[in-house]
Amino acid sequence: MSDIFTIALLQNTLRTATPIILAGLGVLMTDHVGIMNIGMDGMMLTGAFFAVVGSFYLGSWLGGIAAALLAGVLLGLFFGVFVIKLGSDEFIIGVALNIFAGGLTVYLLRTIFGVKGAFSDPAIVPLPRFVWPWLEGIPVIGPLLSGNTLLVYVSWALVLVCWLVIYRTPLGFWLRAAGEHPLSLRSAGISPERMKYLASLLCGVFAGLAGAHLSLGYLTMFTENMSAARGFIAVACVIFGAGSPPRVFLAALLFGFIDALGLRLQSANVNSNLTAMAPYLVTVVMMAVLVVRTEARKKRQIQTR
Repeated sequence: MSDIFTIALLQNTLRTATPIILAGLGVLMTDHVGIMNIGMDGMMLTGAFFAVVGSFYLGSWLGGIAAALLAGVLLGLFFGVFVIKLGSDEFIIGVALNIFAGGLTVYLLRTIFGVKGAFSDPAIVPLPRFVWPWLEGIPVIGPLLSGNTLLVYVSWALVLVCWLVIYRTPLGFWLRAAGEHPLSLRSAGISPERMKYLASLLCGVFAGLAGAHLSLGYLTMFTENMSAARGFIAVACVIFGAGSPPRVFLAALLFGFIDALGLRLQSANVNSNLTAMAPYLVTVVMMAVLVVRTEARKKRQIQTR
């Protein structure tokens, strides 16, 4: 067991949790305006692909992030137009977006790079890693916090920024009002549709960052369907975290730990199929716990009336 529960396990937890944190923050934005974006998995996958395209052709990790952000914003706008302007069902559009992204990335992978399954090349510039010499001497904390890629630190900062924006600024108040009291918001002279479009675009930004971390930070390559349902796990984190950025962060860390633990257990000859199933099993358990808690709360409210 001492070979499994090591500092490396905690380091991998941070890396595997990062795309879920970023995706969760994106889903959080649309959730507050009354839209549940289950198309996050496809948006992440598209962001991951275009991050590789940008990094490969522009020879820069900044170019990769820019390409991923552009892809994410365009898909966020696509989602917003169909759900907000055309009034389409958000769940149907989300499913369609996931299917579209899976087919698009497979087609472009074979068309642009001429390969099937995966693309890796030395010309792909990964995200930079930051080493803090003044931290490395501190036991546990030093090795844990030093040596991570850029978006790991960015994701931590964005959790605080999102909390401040949502709960401490007029913009956050308007976003929440667009989902909870749209008529009151409109009577105050602010368009709920505009707030929903903003949330959808911000969701695209976070999806692009999550995808860029997958293909340029966590790995330095693109593989078909590499998002591996992380978008759905991000949705589960938002539901379980009740729309609070810190709680979403903690839920994502839990999934990151389970995922990293599964990879470590494979070295102990545990069946890889079982370890790969673990994060999704935890998702089911979390949703079951949430349902039980919600029903218990409703019963208490009825009894007190």
